[in-house]
Amino acid sequence: MFAAALVCALLSRWFDLPLLAGGGFAVGCLAAAFATRPADLLTITVSPPLVFFAATFLAVLVTTLGDGSLLRGLTVGVLTALAATAPWLFFGTLLVLVVGLFRGLPANVRELRGKLVGVRLFEKEENENPVRWDES
Repeated sequence: MFAAALVCALLSRWFDLPLLAGGGFAVGCLAAAFATRPADLLTITVSPPLVFFAATFLAVLVTTLGDGSLLRGLTVGVLTALAATAPWLFFGTLLVLVVGLFRGLPANVRELRGKLVGVRLFEKEENENPVRWDES
């Protein structure tokens, strides 16, 4: 997902085609959702926003290095790129969710919920009575 997003973001900035950055990210999301093991679907489902930001930031950094002020170029470039491609971020995240639902994401959520409930019950039971007196 990151490689597709980064390559397409770089090409998009070099050739001035904003559609390419978003489309590449969506294709990367789709490929990642199909290529991920079913046990790791929960992880891949929550990662598209972070991957999108990291790829956008790195692409803007690479293309801004030779231009005047780096801080100003990064700030303007990242905000502009994120604003221009935000719908693609939502679309890519939605693609990952839809594919994940069909590949077993609900089972992963149930398993996580069961683990969290088990941890809470264990902590509650352990801390219920910290002082135990023997009845003799």
